Order: sequence, then structure tokens, then C-alpha cells
Amino acid sequence: MQITLLGVGSSAGTPVIGCACPTCRSNNPKNKRTRCSMTVTMDDGTVLLVDTGPDLRLQALRENMNRVDAVLYTHYHADHLNGLDDLRSFCQRQRKPIPVYANEHTIQGIMQRFSYAFPVREQHHWDKPVLSGHVASGKMEIAGVEVQAVPVLHGPYEILSYRIGKMAYLTDVSDIPATSMGALQGLEVLFLDCLRDRFHPSHFNLEQALHWAGRIGARQTWLIHMTHDLEYEELSRRLPPGIQVAYDGLRLTLPEIKTPI
Repeated sequence: MQITLLGVGSSAGTPVIGCACPTCRSNNPKNKRTRCSMTVTMDDGTVLLVDTGPDLRLQALRENMNRVDAVLYTHYHADHLNGLDDLRSFCQRQRKPIPVYANEHTIQGIMQRFSYAFPVREQHHWDKPVLSGHVASGKMEIAGVEVQAVPVLHGPYEILSYRIGKMAYLTDVSDIPATSMGALQGLEVLFLDCLRDRFHPSHFNLEQALHWAGRIGARQTWLIHMTHDLEYEELSRRLPPGIQVAYDGLRLTLPEIKTPI
């Protein structure tokens, strides 16, 4: 499977509007961060999208996306949800509804905020997104792909991270329950929240991210959901072996896992 990071930025993105800090003024393209999202593309062309941030249209154009078979939502904060309307382009191309998955609280929130995208009767007009909501829990088959929903904490809220094969994606996380740690063992690749150096009540800071990366023990850990406080080159120099700074457009390929998770 091929993993593409559409964005690795925090809610404000980088550059931040009106900011003249070194990261925001940097010419390094790896310091240009859109809001967090990723795709997983299987060998048969199936595409799973994780979150629909407000930069989805630009991300899709940049990466030549032309298909989405399902969306996995971590939670419904604006920087992970508000590009939902741009799913209509994929509905128009595919001429069928797109299933979306999240925990029950998040599905209810999405359906309340974007009620027009969840028709109560079957319809075949594609001038808006046409979605179907599904509660994600444990191991599931989604569009023919085995996916495991892994609960984590985002401040006081339980949200979802996801494991697919030997890859796991944990964004907006401040703690990992002991009951979720078993699902995060034996990873080749871990994408892990790392907001900034200073403490934050609902995200890992750098110190916490390094601590949890060590506990999980993936062969590769890539830091995501970063603010402009973290400059790519400077942060890279501070990281131990096996941990790297992710960037928009990063692509990794992993062997498709045939055995159960």
C-alpha cells in the first residue's frame, strides 16, 4: 500500500496568517504545512482518506487524487472536517455515495453540521457530497481493507486513531489508554502527533511524542500536526534515530499485509 501525507500542519497551518517568524518566512517547502490529512492507496487502487481538512481541494489537486472509496474521521474539529464539501467532486466522478467512519460521537457531530450530505432517501444527484455514516469500532473491513479503530484521548475527548496493516496514524492525541497499546505493537510506520515544544493540554508536545514513540517502538516514526514553532531542519537535528519530521506530500510504500492485524 502507498501512504501519502496530504498535510502535516496544525489548525492554523504554516505559514500562519500575519506571522513573520523564521518558519513562516522559510523557503524550505517542508515548512509549508497544510492541515492534517492522509490517504492510503491499496494495490487494487482502493483509496482510504483520513479526515477532510479545509485544505482538501488544494491537497487533492497537488497529489492528483481522483478517487476516494471511504473516509476515516479521527474527530470533528474544524481542521479535520471542514473540507467535507469537497468530497462532492469524488461523488460526481464515482457516481455513488462515499461511506464515512468515526466513533458515534463524531458521526453524530458530522451529520448535524453537514446534514445536507447525508440524504435520508437514495438519490442520484451529485451536485453535493452524498455520504453514508457508519460507527467505527475495533477491527472492520472498509472498502475491502482491514482497518482497526484505536481509541485515544484528545484532551477530555475520546477520538479515534487508525491502524491499517503495519501502519498507524495518531493525530490530535494527548494520551493513549493502556487498552489501546496492544493495537499499536509490531508497527513498521507510526505517524504521531507533535504539536510544539511547550506543553499543550490536548496534544503531545515534542517530549511526550518522543516518549510515546519509544513505548510504541515502530521501526519508523514520523511527527505530524506541527505548528510553526517547529522548523523542519532545526527539529530534524534534535531527533533520535528512527524518528523523522514528516512533511506535506511525503509518500511511503509498505507491503500489503495479508494476515489479520
